[in-house]
Amino acid sequence: MTTTQNPATQKAADQVLAELVETERVHRLLFTYAFHLDMNHPDEIAALFTEDCYVSYGPDFGAEGREAYRETLGGIGSFFAATSHHVSNIVVDFGPDLRTATVRSSLYAWHRYTRDRPDGHFFGQYHDELVNSGDGWRFARRELRAAGVVDFHVKKQIPIGRAES
Repeated sequence: MTTTQNPATQKAADQVLAELVETERVHRLLFTYAFHLDMNHPDEIAALFTEDCYVSYGPDFGAEGREAYRETLGGIGSFFAATSHHVSNIVVDFGPDLRTATVRSSLYAWHRYTRDRPDGHFFGQYHDELVNSGDGWRFARRELRAAGVVDFHVKKQIPIGRAES
């Protein structure tokens, strides 16, 4: 027995499947970023960004453009003895053509410094704008927002925007 599916229903199912596949690709981008950051691979990290990217890790710390961003990554090997970034609660909202996405994720990051100081802890979120130019997803904009920190090296953070009572 054969069944004929309504073309509109098939198109909707195809769209859902495409979004699921792209969501997994977006997840992989976020996890790849965290891996390369923890492994001290600045060139691999920079390659995950568009040429005209904007990155902000705090109100006074960030970069515009891949080359400038790569320069900010130069100290991760000498400033940190080790890091561990844990990304979760990923929410992906795609543009109408699956070529752009806005992404929000939660972050816990532990930092062991090369200097004699307590380990730093960061609790917060990444807010990202991504583009897919056909050769994979890239960060066009990445902003780090803080819910809280303990002994963290960046003194000023962008707050997550939690509503006050």
